[in-house]
Amino acid sequence: MALLLSLETSTQACSVALHQKEIVLASRQINTPRSAASKLAVMIREVLAEANSKPSDLKAIVVASGPGSYTGLRIGVATAKGFCYALKIPLIAINTLDLLAFQAKNYLQGNQSGSPTLSVKENLLCPMLDARRMEVYCKLVDFDLQEIAPTEAKILDQKSFSEILDKKKVFFFGEGSVKCQEVIQHPNARFINGLVPDAIPLGHLGYEKWVQSSCEDVESFEPFYLKDFLIRKPNLV
Repeated sequence: MALLLSLETSTQACSVALHQKEIVLASRQINTPRSAASKLAVMIREVLAEANSKPSDLKAIVVASGPGSYTGLRIGVATAKGFCYALKIPLIAINTLDLLAFQAKNYLQGNQSGSPTLSVKENLLCPMLDARRMEVYCKLVDFDLQEIAPTEAKILDQKSFSEILDKKKVFFFGEGSVKCQEVIQHPNARFINGLVPDAIPLGHLGYEKWVQSSCEDVESFEPFYLKDFLIRKPNLV
């Protein structure tokens, strides 16, 4: 039985999911800022109990690797590596921006309507994570999730993405897109609100990599921080 545990701690939201192959057996999500330190272990116990499973049943751990919150990523990856060391199972990592792009594609496919000539498939996707002030972590991909522009820390202004927006519509989404919406007024800019990284689609992507035996070296693996973050004390309430 291919039982995979997925951990997503890249942002203020923290989520956990348990999959048997592509089937979701149980999941939990909490949106309290900086809650991963105090809540992640509890959520893991809850999803295992709900599925009547135990840690020794797990075949792999899937973790969102960043970019994102320094503290959140550190907690998520440390927890994932702890399970992998203890159980001698593989570690699978998914870039958080790739996860968001996958979620956005599914969202747009589920809400697509109108003329085929206006198909969202012709447009680009830009996942964004908050990097404080007017900076975001972002990348550009096409609708097949192929990279157009690599992951970067980008300072936003009114001219951001103007060259690509003159040619194509771009869908912006993720927590960083809120401040993007305030400064980018181009008519080809589109925004998807409320999309946060989620352990359920993370598990789907992780299962695809598990089938391909695309795993990380547990000992050397580190989160994709991209740049240093200010470390804050976790919310223990």
